[in-house]
Order: sequence, then structure tokens, then C-alpha cells
Amino acid sequence: MSRIFVTRPIPAIGIGILRAKGYEVVINEKAENRGATKEELLEGVKSADAVLSILTDKIDGDVMDAGAPTLKVIANYAVGFDNIDLAAAKKRSIMVTNTPGVLTNTVAEHTFALMLAIAHRISEADHFVRAGRYKAWGPNLLLGTDMSGKTLGIVGLGRIGSRVALHAVKGFEMKVLYNDPKPNTEFEKEFGAQFVEKLDDMLPHCDFVSIHVPLLDSTHHLINESRLRIMKKSAYLINTSRGPIIDEKALAKALREKIIRGAAIDVFEFEPDIVPELKDLENIIITPHIASATEETRNKMASMAAENIIEALEGRTPPNLVE
Repeated sequence: MSRIFVTRPIPAIGIGILRAKGYEVVINEKAENRGATKEELLEGVKSADAVLSILTDKIDGDVMDAGAPTLKVIANYAVGFDNIDLAAAKKRSIMVTNTPGVLTNTVAEHTFALMLAIAHRISEADHFVRAGRYKAWGPNLLLGTDMSGKTLGIVGLGRIGSRVALHAVKGFEMKVLYNDPKPNTEFEKEFGAQFVEKLDDMLPHCDFVSIHVPLLDSTHHLINESRLRIMKKSAYLINTSRGPIIDEKALAKALREKIIRGAAIDVFEFEPDIVPELKDLENIIITPHIASATEETRNKMASMAAENIIEALEGRTPPNLVE
């Protein structure tokens, strides 16, 4: 009987799919609200044929070796896979899979929700009312920013970035600029978008900037102090990709000194820790890495991760094999 180690609880549908195949499924229940420790990963992977991991789990060569010689596949419950040492996996002939595509719409919706909320000062207004400060309607009370007709800059034109553009253009008649390693002429025709080869040339023209790039050496601190300073003072920065893409200390300074008007982020540089200065600012909205957190999407992710494991253990190529 194949043994599957699940690093922390996931939606029951994925576990049910694995158990229906007759697999022994061991779930690290202790990590429900905090994530798995290195010790739990090392212990749990022993004699496992597959690991179903979460983005916060650091799966390195040591963890893989602890699963030798049985470990065949690591199924990441995420689109991203920067938590897994791919070189180490390849060296050990261990397959790595992810869950792409399934969360595109959900993350794009959350991105747009953050954009709307920061532009219309929704979080500030909620706190304002709850604190008993609302005494009367006023012409200058909590003035926000219209989104319709404004310019959105998309950094990284993948599935999610493209979907955000659809909401922006079709729903709010926004102008879209985008920065990506290469232009996409079909996208430009469909959305009237404009490719900008250099990020520094795009940022000064954007009212909103939305980040949708993977975390690589080249994207670490892609948004830093110098780039924040070339943005419009009225601009808003949105990040639902990876935390370390933004220098959070530089962002806190930019928000505090009104170098940009606001920000809304769902991911953090030192996750789950947040740079303390950010939490004291009113011109930022912070959500706890929940951009894909809908019942529909999380269930689909669980099912996809389970199917990846089944395909690998039955000797077939998983549909979402990471090259």
C-alpha cells in the first residue's frame, strides 16, 4: 500500500480521492494553524511514496533524503513551487507537481477586491464607523479615488495578470499597460493594452500597479525604494503574488511619507511575519494570504494535487508536472 504524507490538513475532498485508491494517508494535524516544522517534515516523509506539501513548507534535499528510497513525487498544493528545491528533486528523480490554472479567477477577483477597497478606502471607513467616529455625512469625508478610466500597470502577464486586465478593461474601462519578458500581441488587440519593455518606463504612468510575477532571484525586491519613488504620488500598489517581490521596509517608508498613496497586499516578505511599520499605517490593506481562499478553488486545488499523486504513483506522467 502506498503511503501519502500530507504536511498539513487540506480540504477533505482531496484526502477522500487518495483514500478511495486504497492509499494510506497520514495527515500532519498538528500543523493545522501554524504550518509544519522541519522536524515534522523529516519525520513524516519517512517511508512515504508521496508528499502533498503546502507553499509554506520548505522541501529541500534533507527532506527528500529522509523519504528515500520510497519518495517518488512531491505534489505542491499551490501554483508556485519556490518552496521546493527543484534541482535537488531532479537529482533524486523525484517528480514535482503544482496546481496551476485552477485558482486564476479567484486570485484575480481578490486582486480586484483589494484594488477597489484601497481606492475607495473601505477598510478605513469600516474602522472609522466601528470606532464611533461617524457623526454626520460630509462632502470631504474619506474621499477615495475613482478607478474607471484610470491606468492599470500589470507586472507579469500570466494567467492571473491577464484575468485582472479583463476585469479592468471590461468592467471599468481602464487603460492597461503591461511589463513582461515578451510582448503578447493577441492580448494587446483584445484589451487595447500597451507593452512596456522596461518596468521603470511603465511605473510613472500608472494609477494602479498590480504584481503578478513568480519569485525568482531576478524578481526579489523588484519593487524597491527607487521604483516606489518613480511611481505617481497618487498611485496604489497591489500584490497577490509573492511577498519578497516588494521591499516591505521601503514600502512602509513610501506609505508613511506619502511617496505613493496606498497599497494592498496579500503576501508578505517575511511571511507570516509582517514588517511592524506596515501594521500601523492606515493607507494599506493587509490580508493573510487568502487570494485563493474560496471553497470552490481550494477544493479544486485539493483534487488536482491528489490526481497528480495518483498519476505519478501509477506510473504515468502527472498532468501538472513542473519541468
